[in-house]
Amino acid sequence: MKKTILLAFFILANFTISSAQSPIKVACVGNSITQGPGRDNPDSYPLQMQEILGKGYEVKNFGVSGRTLLKKGDYPYWNEPQFEEVKDFAPDILVIKLGTNDSKPQNWEYKSEFTNDYILMIKEFKKSMPKKAKVYICIPVPVFQDNWGINESILVHEMRPMLEKIAKKTKSNIIDLYSPLLGKSDLLPDGVHPNIEGLGIMAVEVAEAIK
Repeated sequence: MKKTILLAFFILANFTISSAQSPIKVACVGNSITQGPGRDNPDSYPLQMQEILGKGYEVKNFGVSGRTLLKKGDYPYWNEPQFEEVKDFAPDILVIKLGTNDSKPQNWEYKSEFTNDYILMIKEFKKSMPKKAKVYICIPVPVFQDNWGINESILVHEMRPMLEKIAKKTKSNIIDLYSPLLGKSDLLPDGVHPNIEGLGIMAVEVAEAIK
């Protein structure tokens, strides 16, 4: 009898330790700025962040180049396999950095639907996330050249206030990725996409926010 009790205690203790040591899962959703040189490339901001956070975290890059938050955008993130992969991953922490491509004229004509689409996306992801999971909404990085139709004025003056309201409505946290790169146009060679150093700054900002 004593042996049985001791064995049961040993199994339970090991299970508890194993559970306690499970890494915190972080899902990074976004466009080309999140995808970076590649979803599995160590230079992408999510994988640079993995190095910063260490073994206590499991960070996955779910970025897809050119994608929009808007359902009626030219290339909605909603339609990508990564949208379902995030749900399957069931993250403890969700970091969303979408919006840059939504500022293009063909997409921003649906700006009246941006807030509702964003809130709905968060709700969809939350369905598969733990109850105490956290969501972080990123303010997009600066745009130093309005390339590919991406519009800095829209991002700053129209979209940013929307993101702040969305964060309040969904009880999400805001991560400002705009200010840390402001005035550092040399880190965004094409005016839109941060280089490795710029992605590193993003990684530090997001890591500090979620820790």
